[in-house]
Amino acid sequence: MGGGYSMSEGGEFIAMPPKKRPRPNATTMKMVGKQVAGARLAKGLTQKQLADLVKVDEETVGSIEQGRRALMPHIAELLDFHLALPGTLTVAANEMPSVDVIPPWAQEYMELEKRAIALSWYDNQVVPGLLQPECYARAVFACRVPAYHQEKIDALTADRLDRQKILHRTTPPTLSFVIWEPVVRQRIGGPEVYRELLRHLIACMELPDMSVQVLPLDQPVHAALDGPFILLETHNHQHVGYTEGQRGSHLVSDQNEVSILARKYAMLRTQALNTQQTRGLLDRLLGEL
Repeated sequence: MGGGYSMSEGGEFIAMPPKKRPRPNATTMKMVGKQVAGARLAKGLTQKQLADLVKVDEETVGSIEQGRRALMPHIAELLDFHLALPGTLTVAANEMPSVDVIPPWAQEYMELEKRAIALSWYDNQVVPGLLQPECYARAVFACRVPAYHQEKIDALTADRLDRQKILHRTTPPTLSFVIWEPVVRQRIGGPEVYRELLRHLIACMELPDMSVQVLPLDQPVHAALDGPFILLETHNHQHVGYTEGQRGSHLVSDQNEVSILARKYAMLRTQALNTQQTRGLLDRLLGEL
């Protein structure tokens, strides 16, 4: 059990500190959140009233119900007690599957990506997923430590290629990519994979509403030293950001934060080679093989 509760001298249940545990996946969090909300409404309680009972703030209850915050076992036990549930939430909290290979909010981002009308993507680690040929995608997944087994690499590669269908929609999104030069010079997977990557990037540059730019190594300023990010405009004209790191990801909806990313991206485009110069660089790299 992740934690527990004890009775204080005043007869109140007090949450005990939980043990550290893996974060559950987003789908499970939403399902459990709906269970909490349903049980709360059945008892005729507001979020604030329930929060007061379990000694957390109202925002925490709201986040749990919306699937944005994991339900920790010690909180689940208190909820079961005050909502008169037979341990339902405690079992759910303890048995939630750990986060899988897709980072916590990546699934939500990918759903938005499918219907996006515009994407702006900066990457300084690998070629953006939407621009990866199959051989390069496999090579990227094969670099993972700890290593994936072959079946997992096959599945992840298939998923990545499936995402690329948006490039060929009847009305494709407007796409802009800025890639740091070391990425297009690194020969991940070996010379044959690298050759196919360069050919693929050149072909992608011919697609409608597509812009690919390389940020050169000799550029003395760099607007995105903090790392890669994506800006996305949804089909109903909402603007969100997405960032991903070593052990997790974050979907950015706060408009102040989205604005900062947008300003970074605008500056990156001025610092990068233009599309014609980028095409020239890729042609030269291909010719050197």
